[in-house]
Amino acid sequence: MAQENQQENQPDDQSAAKAGVTIIPVTPFRQNCTLLWCETTRDAVVIDPGGDVPLIRTSIEQSGVTVRRIWLTHGHIDHVGGAAELRDALKVPIEGPHIADKFLLDHVVESGRGYGMTGMRNFTPDRWLEEGEKVKIGELEFDVLHCPGHSPGSVVFFNREMRFAHVGDVLFNGSVGRTDLPGGSHATLIKSITDKLLPLGDDVAFICGHGPGSSIGHERASNPFLTDGM
Repeated sequence: MAQENQQENQPDDQSAAKAGVTIIPVTPFRQNCTLLWCETTRDAVVIDPGGDVPLIRTSIEQSGVTVRRIWLTHGHIDHVGGAAELRDALKVPIEGPHIADKFLLDHVVESGRGYGMTGMRNFTPDRWLEEGEKVKIGELEFDVLHCPGHSPGSVVFFNREMRFAHVGDVLFNGSVGRTDLPGGSHATLIKSITDKLLPLGDDVAFICGHGPGSSIGHERASNPFLTDGM
Protein backbone atom coordinates (compact mmCIF):
# COMPACT_ATOMS: atom_id res chain seq x y z
CA MET A 1 0.00 0.00 0.00
CA ALA A 2 1.61 3.22 -1.12
CA GLN A 3 1.25 6.33 0.96
CA GLU A 4 1.31 10.06 0.37
CA ASN A 5 1.33 12.78 3.02
CA GLN A 6 -1.95 14.69 3.14
CA GLN A 7 -3.16 13.12 -0.10
CA GLU A 8 -5.86 10.56 -0.75
CA ASN A 9 -4.50 7.33 -2.13
CA GLN A 10 -5.60 3.76 -2.73
CA PRO A 11 -3.67 0.50 -2.50
CA ASP A 12 -2.48 -0.97 -5.77
CA ASP A 13 -3.64 -4.02 -7.73
CA GLN A 14 -6.61 -6.07 -6.48
CA SER A 15 -7.06 -4.03 -3.33
CA ALA A 16 -7.42 -0.76 -5.27
CA ALA A 17 -11.22 -0.72 -4.95
CA LYS A 18 -11.24 -1.88 -1.33
CA ALA A 19 -9.38 0.74 0.71
CA GLY A 20 -8.03 4.25 0.71
CA VAL A 21 -5.51 5.93 2.97
CA THR A 22 -4.24 9.38 3.89
CA ILE A 23 -1.11 9.89 5.98
CA ILE A 24 -1.23 12.96 8.24
CA PRO A 25 2.13 13.78 9.86
CA VAL A 26 1.44 15.20 13.32
CA THR A 27 3.32 16.63 16.31
CA PRO A 28 6.97 17.69 16.30
CA PHE A 29 7.78 13.97 15.99
CA ARG A 30 6.11 13.91 12.51
CA GLN A 31 4.22 10.78 13.46
CA ASN A 32 2.23 9.09 10.68
CA CYS A 33 -1.34 9.50 11.88
CA THR A 34 -3.25 7.36 9.38
CA LEU A 35 -6.76 7.83 8.04
CA LEU A 36 -7.80 4.49 6.52
CA TRP A 37 -11.17 3.76 4.98
CA CYS A 38 -13.27 1.13 3.23
CA GLU A 39 -14.08 2.30 -0.29
CA THR A 40 -17.35 0.36 -0.35
CA THR A 41 -18.88 1.93 2.74
CA ARG A 42 -16.67 5.04 3.14
CA ASP A 43 -16.37 4.14 6.81
CA ALA A 44 -12.98 5.09 8.22
CA VAL A 45 -10.63 4.63 11.14
CA VAL A 46 -8.00 7.03 12.48
CA ILE A 47 -4.88 5.16 13.55
CA ASP A 48 -2.62 6.84 16.13
CA PRO A 49 -3.91 10.43 16.43
CA GLY A 50 -0.87 11.74 18.26
CA GLY A 51 -1.89 15.39 18.25
CA ASP A 52 -2.78 18.30 15.95
CA VAL A 53 -6.42 17.25 16.11
CA PRO A 54 -7.70 20.21 13.99
CA LEU A 55 -5.38 19.06 11.19
CA ILE A 56 -6.69 15.50 11.49
CA ARG A 57 -10.29 16.68 11.39
CA THR A 58 -9.61 18.79 8.29
CA SER A 59 -8.17 15.75 6.52
CA ILE A 60 -11.22 13.71 7.46
CA GLU A 61 -13.52 16.36 6.00
CA GLN A 62 -11.47 16.63 2.82
CA SER A 63 -11.56 12.86 2.34
CA GLY A 64 -15.35 12.72 2.56
CA VAL A 65 -15.37 9.68 4.84
CA THR A 66 -17.10 8.91 8.14
CA VAL A 67 -14.80 7.93 10.98
CA ARG A 68 -16.22 5.06 13.06
CA ARG A 69 -13.20 4.08 15.17
CA ILE A 70 -9.84 5.18 16.54
CA TRP A 71 -7.15 2.48 16.68
CA LEU A 72 -3.95 2.79 18.69
CA THR A 73 -0.82 0.78 17.95
CA HIS A 74 0.81 1.65 21.30
CA GLY A 75 0.80 4.15 24.13
CA HIS A 76 3.64 6.59 23.41
CA ILE A 77 2.72 10.26 23.50
CA ASP A 78 3.33 10.96 19.79
CA HIS A 79 0.78 8.26 18.91
CA VAL A 80 -1.93 8.89 21.51
CA GLY A 81 -1.71 12.55 22.51
CA GLY A 82 -4.80 13.58 20.56
CA ALA A 83 -6.85 10.41 21.08
CA ALA A 84 -9.08 11.61 23.93
CA GLU A 85 -9.80 14.93 22.19
CA LEU A 86 -10.62 13.21 18.89
CA ARG A 87 -12.82 10.63 20.62
CA ASP A 88 -14.84 13.41 22.24
CA ALA A 89 -15.11 15.38 18.99
CA LEU A 90 -16.18 12.46 16.80
CA LYS A 91 -18.06 10.41 19.43
CA VAL A 92 -16.33 7.19 18.39
CA PRO A 93 -14.66 4.43 20.45
CA ILE A 94 -10.92 3.96 20.91
CA GLU A 95 -9.64 0.42 20.34
CA GLY A 96 -6.16 -0.65 21.40
CA PRO A 97 -3.44 -0.96 22.26
CA HIS A 98 -2.77 -4.05 24.40
CA ILE A 99 -3.43 -3.52 28.12
CA ALA A 100 0.31 -3.83 28.82
CA ASP A 101 0.56 -0.16 27.74
CA LYS A 102 -1.95 1.01 30.37
CA PHE A 103 0.86 2.61 32.37
CA LEU A 104 1.57 4.87 29.39
CA LEU A 105 -2.05 5.93 28.84
CA ASP A 106 -2.33 6.70 32.57
CA HIS A 107 0.50 9.25 32.21
CA VAL A 108 -0.21 10.97 28.88
CA VAL A 109 -0.33 14.44 30.46
CA GLU A 110 2.96 13.94 32.30
CA SER A 111 4.66 12.52 29.21
CA GLY A 112 3.44 15.35 27.01
CA ARG A 113 4.64 17.95 29.49
CA GLY A 114 8.13 16.45 29.25
CA TYR A 115 8.17 17.25 25.53
CA GLY A 116 6.50 20.65 25.83
CA MET A 117 3.20 19.27 24.49
CA THR A 118 0.08 20.66 26.17
CA GLY A 119 -3.63 19.94 25.95
CA MET A 120 -3.17 16.16 26.23
CA ARG A 121 -5.37 13.99 28.46
CA ASN A 122 -4.96 10.66 30.22
CA PHE A 123 -7.58 8.16 29.09
CA THR A 124 -8.66 4.53 28.96
CA PRO A 125 -9.54 3.00 25.60
CA ASP A 126 -13.01 1.59 25.07
CA ARG A 127 -11.46 -1.74 24.12
CA TRP A 128 -8.07 -3.23 24.90
CA LEU A 129 -6.79 -5.52 22.15
CA GLU A 130 -5.36 -9.02 22.48
CA GLU A 131 -3.36 -11.29 20.19
CA GLY A 132 -5.70 -13.14 17.81
CA GLU A 133 -8.58 -10.68 18.01
CA LYS A 134 -9.93 -8.87 14.95
CA VAL A 135 -10.94 -5.28 14.30
CA LYS A 136 -13.12 -4.09 11.44
CA ILE A 137 -13.85 -0.90 9.55
CA GLY A 138 -16.57 -1.16 6.93
CA GLU A 139 -15.90 -4.39 5.03
CA LEU A 140 -12.20 -4.43 5.96
CA GLU A 141 -11.08 -6.88 8.64
CA PHE A 142 -7.70 -6.78 10.37
CA ASP A 143 -6.00 -9.36 12.56
CA VAL A 144 -4.46 -8.04 15.78
CA LEU A 145 -0.87 -9.11 16.46
CA HIS A 146 0.62 -8.35 19.87
CA CYS A 147 4.23 -7.31 19.14
CA PRO A 148 5.94 -6.10 22.33
CA GLY A 149 9.46 -4.71 22.47
CA HIS A 150 9.13 -1.06 21.46
CA SER A 151 6.53 -0.88 24.19
CA PRO A 152 5.00 -3.76 26.16
CA GLY A 153 1.57 -3.28 24.58
CA SER A 154 2.42 -2.58 20.93
CA VAL A 155 0.05 -4.12 18.39
CA VAL A 156 0.08 -4.51 14.61
CA PHE A 157 -3.01 -4.48 12.37
CA PHE A 158 -2.85 -6.95 9.45
CA ASN A 159 -5.32 -7.29 6.56
CA ARG A 160 -4.72 -10.69 5.01
CA GLU A 161 -6.80 -10.07 1.87
CA MET A 162 -5.02 -6.85 0.90
CA ARG A 163 -1.61 -8.13 2.07
CA PHE A 164 -1.18 -4.97 4.10
CA ALA A 165 -0.24 -4.09 7.68
CA HIS A 166 0.02 -1.06 9.91
CA VAL A 167 2.96 -1.80 12.19
CA GLY A 168 3.22 1.34 14.32
CA ASP A 169 6.77 1.70 15.66
CA VAL A 170 7.61 -2.02 15.65
CA LEU A 171 9.34 -2.00 12.25
CA PHE A 172 10.52 0.81 9.97
CA ASN A 173 11.95 1.21 6.51
CA GLY A 174 15.57 0.32 7.25
CA SER A 175 15.22 0.33 11.03
CA VAL A 176 13.25 -0.90 14.03
CA GLY A 177 11.56 0.80 16.96
CA ARG A 178 13.67 2.28 19.73
CA THR A 179 13.82 0.22 22.91
CA ASP A 180 15.38 2.63 25.41
CA LEU A 181 12.04 3.89 26.73
CA PRO A 182 10.28 2.40 29.80
CA GLY A 183 9.15 -1.15 29.08
CA GLY A 184 11.26 -1.46 25.95
CA SER A 185 13.39 -4.51 25.12
CA HIS A 186 15.46 -4.93 21.98
CA ALA A 187 15.54 -8.73 22.26
CA THR A 188 11.75 -8.83 22.68
CA LEU A 189 11.26 -6.48 19.73
CA ILE A 190 13.40 -8.57 17.37
CA LYS A 191 11.55 -11.69 18.50
CA SER A 192 8.21 -9.98 17.75
CA ILE A 193 9.41 -9.07 14.26
CA THR A 194 10.87 -12.48 13.46
CA ASP A 195 8.03 -14.50 14.99
CA LYS A 196 5.03 -12.34 14.05
CA LEU A 197 5.85 -10.04 11.11
CA LEU A 198 8.32 -11.88 8.87
CA PRO A 199 6.05 -14.94 8.59
CA LEU A 200 3.28 -12.76 7.13
CA GLY A 201 5.07 -12.94 3.76
CA ASP A 202 7.46 -10.89 1.67
CA ASP A 203 4.61 -9.43 -0.39
CA VAL A 204 3.04 -7.68 2.60
CA ALA A 205 3.35 -3.88 2.40
CA PHE A 206 3.19 -1.80 5.54
CA ILE A 207 2.73 1.70 6.89
CA CYS A 208 4.85 2.48 9.93
CA GLY A 209 4.72 5.11 12.62
CA HIS A 210 7.31 7.46 11.11
CA GLY A 211 8.79 7.94 7.65
CA PRO A 212 8.08 6.01 4.46
CA GLY A 213 6.51 2.57 4.45
CA SER A 214 8.07 -0.58 3.07
CA SER A 215 7.42 -4.30 2.62
CA ILE A 216 8.26 -7.34 4.68
CA GLY A 217 10.40 -8.70 1.85
CA HIS A 218 12.43 -5.52 1.53
CA GLU A 219 13.12 -5.40 5.26
CA ARG A 220 13.94 -9.09 5.45
CA ALA A 221 16.57 -8.60 2.74
CA SER A 222 18.05 -5.22 3.67
CA ASN A 223 17.17 -4.07 7.19
CA PRO A 224 20.48 -4.13 9.13
CA PHE A 225 18.71 -4.89 12.42
CA LEU A 226 17.38 -8.09 10.86
CA THR A 227 20.08 -9.18 8.43
CA ASP A 228 22.91 -8.85 10.94
CA GLY A 229 21.37 -11.45 13.16
CA MET A 230 19.98 -13.82 10.55
